[in-house]
Amino acid sequence: MKVKLLIASVFLFCTLAKAQEKVKTFEKGFELTIIHDVEKPQVENQNISSTCWSFSSNSYLESELLRLGKEPVDLSEMFIVWNTYLDKADMYVRMHGNYNFGPGGAFHDVFYVAKKYGLMPEEVYPGLLKGEELPIHLEMDDMLKAMVDVVVDNPNRQLSPAWKGAVGGVLDAYLGEKKEDFEYKGKTQTPRQFADNLGINWDDYVEIGSFSHHPFYEKFIIEIPDNWMLDEVYNVPLSDLKAIMENALKNGYSFAWGADVSETGFSWKHGVAIVPENDWNKDEKAAKDSLLSKPIQNKVITQEYRQQEFDNYNTQDDHGMHITGMGEDENGNKYYIVKNSWGETNDAKGFLYASESYVLLKTIDIMVHKDAIPQSIKRKLINFK
Repeated sequence: MKVKLLIASVFLFCTLAKAQEKVKTFEKGFELTIIHDVEKPQVENQNISSTCWSFSSNSYLESELLRLGKEPVDLSEMFIVWNTYLDKADMYVRMHGNYNFGPGGAFHDVFYVAKKYGLMPEEVYPGLLKGEELPIHLEMDDMLKAMVDVVVDNPNRQLSPAWKGAVGGVLDAYLGEKKEDFEYKGKTQTPRQFADNLGINWDDYVEIGSFSHHPFYEKFIIEIPDNWMLDEVYNVPLSDLKAIMENALKNGYSFAWGADVSETGFSWKHGVAIVPENDWNKDEKAAKDSLLSKPIQNKVITQEYRQQEFDNYNTQDDHGMHITGMGEDENGNKYYIVKNSWGETNDAKGFLYASESYVLLKTIDIMVHKDAIPQSIKRKLINFK
């Protein structure tokens, strides 16, 4: 059943998948008809931490558990952060510091941790300093970077066996000591056992991008700074990327979304992201609220324009989010429903409504279940299993 939402510069969509409301926030509004809507967990808040990749991936995995009919669970983001940070430190030292080291990451990092170390529920490992309700990581991030830089400088002229323990000690101090086993719902288990018992096949998920500087339908190492694992994604034409995203949502699959959020047309306050048909000028920037309060014609996105934006650093790997649905305004313009991890701090209560043009232009990559990919596209992917 289609549900109409009366909206203006924002579209309000409740965090519960089945609960829609009609809300008018501006004098002039417009309607969004929800076409597809996937069940999803509640909005969370990464606060002052660069851990969107962990929050968005966990949100996606939690939705997958709901889709698969599994028991719902709130997964710990900080258990993943702990494990990736230590492995990133090892890579940074082995590369003599000529490598990216920082708090950022990618969707595949979460799956890497799940397969290698396991996972933990949030209630067992919240990863917060005593007295804190939300993550605050600036001091920890700077301290870890300073530590690995000292290791790379190698003042003793021989690396001691203690430096990894020192890095792990800092992570324990800020995030909490990593446990070898824990009790959850009356059962003692290890993180590895907990991950295995979720009932998710980690090899069923693929990452997909669309860039013309690599052959289509093959895998390539995506060139973004936070890809410290040098992981590969499948490369498809823009039309196929669009088809995959629409097919996923049509068939009840959500997907993780890596994108650029530094655009003028991205308004977290309003919960809207657009690419106007005409490029922004100074007057339009000043009148941003007015432009966002009514349906406007978005720019037609081509493969060439998308590549140009990426090559010129206008599209970067700013942020990881979770796309959970799609809607249309009264003019037939499509919008993707995006679940963010900045808390319910905007007019859309933690969500964002990104125009199809914005998504096609600013997507770095998506992670999706392989069954959500149309068969006609699967057959073209080289070595796809």
